[in-house]
Amino acid sequence: MSDFRPPQKDAYSLILEAIDVGAFRPGDRLVESDLADRFGMSRTPIREALQRMETQSLLSRDGRSLIVSSLDHNQLAELYVVRSTLEGLAAQLAARHAAPEEIRVLREMVEEDHALLDDPSALARANRRFHKQIHLASHNRYLVQQLDLVHRSMALLASTSLAAEGRGQKALEEHAAIVASIENGDGDSAGQALQAHISKAFETRLRLDAENTN
Repeated sequence: MSDFRPPQKDAYSLILEAIDVGAFRPGDRLVESDLADRFGMSRTPIREALQRMETQSLLSRDGRSLIVSSLDHNQLAELYVVRSTLEGLAAQLAARHAAPEEIRVLREMVEEDHALLDDPSALARANRRFHKQIHLASHNRYLVQQLDLVHRSMALLASTSLAAEGRGQKALEEHAAIVASIENGDGDSAGQALQAHISKAFETRLRLDAENTN
């Protein structure tokens, strides 16, 4: 019996992941040959991935170079409006359609994530997993696709709001309230709880950005 080998990630996923974890930050120049060396692949898939990311506005042109895009204040506000609306809908649908197993996974995620409160980067990764699980629990493939696009753009944010003092603990309390509403089958409450959670995250990010400009 042959050993199981997980599928290799494609160039697009590898570059996006590097942006997401902060290896490449807004304004950084991405060079085809450097990326090919970094990921151990030919330049053709790298070129195709960069072109795809440019069409999605994840990368932008600076002369002949491609750089990681950054979000201005208005773009950030627009992104959070869309995210709040779509994520609220996902929670609402999850309250109707989530299987008991999916709800248990969500509850376990909240409990386990308390161990990450002293590591904002790890907590941010866990936070993305939690939200992705809610998207999947909505059992609406079109909504999941749109939320994937939104969360790709979230990768352009250079920091996490979970780094703010006390925000991690509050976020997990909000996650627990969202899961409770989903478990109770209360779609309206779940949607409102998730939208309030996103609103608080946006407010925290605005405060952090204001502090960094002083």
